[in-house]
Amino acid sequence: MKAIMFDTFGGPEVLHVADVPMPNPGPQQVRIRVHASGINPVDSTIRSGAMQAKIPTTLPAIPGIDVAGVVDAVGENVTDVAGGEPVVGWADPPAGSYAEYALASQIARIPTGLSFADAATLPTAGEAAKRVLDLLGVRAGETVVIHGASGSVGTIAVQLAVTRGATVIGTASEDNQDYVRSLGAIPMLYGEGLVDRVRASSRQVDAVFDVAGKGALRDSIALRGGTDRIITIADPAAGELGVTFSAGTPKDWSSGDLAGLAELAARGDLTTTVAGTYPLERAAEAQRLSQGGHVHGKLVLIPRS
Repeated sequence: MKAIMFDTFGGPEVLHVADVPMPNPGPQQVRIRVHASGINPVDSTIRSGAMQAKIPTTLPAIPGIDVAGVVDAVGENVTDVAGGEPVVGWADPPAGSYAEYALASQIARIPTGLSFADAATLPTAGEAAKRVLDLLGVRAGETVVIHGASGSVGTIAVQLAVTRGATVIGTASEDNQDYVRSLGAIPMLYGEGLVDRVRASSRQVDAVFDVAGKGALRDSIALRGGTDRIITIADPAAGELGVTFSAGTPKDWSSGDLAGLAELAARGDLTTTVAGTYPLERAAEAQRLSQGGHVHGKLVLIPRS
């Protein structure tokens, strides 16, 4: 089968198409014929080697976590899905989802009306959004700042926080202000002067979720008056500033939570935004765009036409 691989750590240029053996599902696993593979910012940090301390990667490697497609084969003890069913989930390491086929053990059925591309926006972004909002204890009546509100994680985090009854201030670039507003947040330009702009809104900031990792932690500390209830999933400066860095692991993956998000998306109660689709051979281009940090929603690889 065709897959994207990297044999050394580095920039997007290390990604290349390779012929690799077809994977066979083990116990509790299914093999998915991939129709869409979501691109996450963490894919780029893994490829660069920057995440080796937190997510060790053995080379050569196939990148990618989010996967949506059709069950092609099932392993032993799999009884809840059958061949031919459309599913979405997380590709089991060490092999990733940038491929024509992938293995997965945590999956959910894709409801009628939800495309493969839209489904592929949900696993990693949805897990991160819910995990961090839970860790922050965001609840009704509070105000939470979400940095990077227009990205894949930010898009879902804003909507989940609003559903909890919180007021969301979402930081984003000028081009994404209307999009952030459409999600239910108060849009705010990031960068110099952010603290003054937030304070001018006359809102007390109760919690901060940094999705972007673009140097907003010092402003976040100023807004909170300390490091309490600030979490980043993207800024490596967290440790030196005393801010919590939260990285998800396969132990955090929940098929039940994913199924719930998929149902909300299928009903139109959760906005999913596919920023663009790319064929497998253009994975390097897609990752380069993703790591630029200004993507409106999520980029998706489509392994086959």
